[in-house]
Amino acid sequence: MGNIADDPRLACAPPTESAGAEHRVIDLSLAGKGNYRAGRGALVELIWFVVEACVINNKLLPLSSVRVALLRLFGARIGTGCRFVHPLRVKAPWNLEVGDKCWFGVDVWIYNQAPIRIGSNVCISQGTFLTAGSHDMSTTMDLRVAPIVIEDGVWITSKCVVQMGVTIGRSAVVTPLSVVHRSLEAGGVYGGNPCRFLRKRFLP
Repeated sequence: MGNIADDPRLACAPPTESAGAEHRVIDLSLAGKGNYRAGRGALVELIWFVVEACVINNKLLPLSSVRVALLRLFGARIGTGCRFVHPLRVKAPWNLEVGDKCWFGVDVWIYNQAPIRIGSNVCISQGTFLTAGSHDMSTTMDLRVAPIVIEDGVWITSKCVVQMGVTIGRSAVVTPLSVVHRSLEAGGVYGGNPCRFLRKRFLP
């Protein structure tokens, strides 16, 4: 009999259930907030929800200064010379820190249930999703959060996903459609799902 990989009908089939294997279903109604702590009260979160929907994520508003001013008003720390000319989403501006001269592309989604710290001269291209939270999938589905750190000079190209607890080192590049699930060393070019080292960014 041939290997399962040789038969396309079998290659995508679900694994057979081994003796004693457990396939329980987690009751989502029992899931909790885990280590997540809201940084603001419900009223502030509600007001921000409206501001984000009407202004921050508004394609008809190409004014970076307005977005920066509102993000700062709600607690974000943003340096000078940053470009927020495109619509984007920010879950919790009070958990956002951005250095100087950073660029943010169309439809960037900063889902920062925990702090996200972005250095200076960072480019985050269109459609990228930064998420500082996930769920405990093997036990209770409780929410778990951990900070993301993106160091100076990083370029995260289009439609990437950066997961909780990750640090991306200085001047690293993440190629399009990559999923970053662990920290990346400085100065490298990385790509794929899962993200892996491809080469050095600056060749000697």
